Amino acid sequence: MTARLVLHPLSIPEARRLVMGAAGERTHGEPWAPGYPDEGDVAGARRFLRSCASTGDPQPFGPYEIRRRQDGLAVGGVAFHGLADDRGIVTIGYGLVPSAQGRGYATEALRALLEFARANGVKGVKGDTDQQNVASQRVMNAVGMCLVAQDDRLKYYRISWPDGPATAVPGDAEPSGEPSGPAAPG
Repeated sequence: MTARLVLHPLSIPEARRLVMGAAGERTHGEPWAPGYPDEGDVAGARRFLRSCASTGDPQPFGPYEIRRRQDGLAVGGVAFHGLADDRGIVTIGYGLVPSAQGRGYATEALRALLEFARANGVKGVKGDTDQQNVASQRVMNAVGMCLVAQDDRLKYYRISWPDGPATAVPGDAEPSGEPSGPAAPG
């Protein structure tokens, strides 16, 4: 939870509803904003359901709905794309409906997710965004992530906490060739 947002851990039934494209319906009594879920939310829900089927529920290292505290409206998602690898690194993705962009929600949600990751023993977080998505690049920079690599399509970001205070550490981007998820600005 942040000052303005609730990061609600997505349950298996909620993920199934997202995949079914039930935009506009209620999930556990909470309304969805127009445009939610978008393609990125549905792709993330599918990834989560596949993970649950093959290795079990990864929560708390799974997807979260971003809900406004003031009205409970689901305005997007932020997610770990599974458990940390053998080096303690997780991959993240995030996105917001257009009406919620430009309000600092993505920065607020991502900052909370990074703080949670660090508090739970994660050594580093990586994410990527399209070359043209300047707003998302600003979000990652604002939370302390550093640009560590880029290719024709994507820019790759990372933050690491080897021991001690949180610091961004350039290098070792290890792009997977697969986007980490929609990184729409907030």
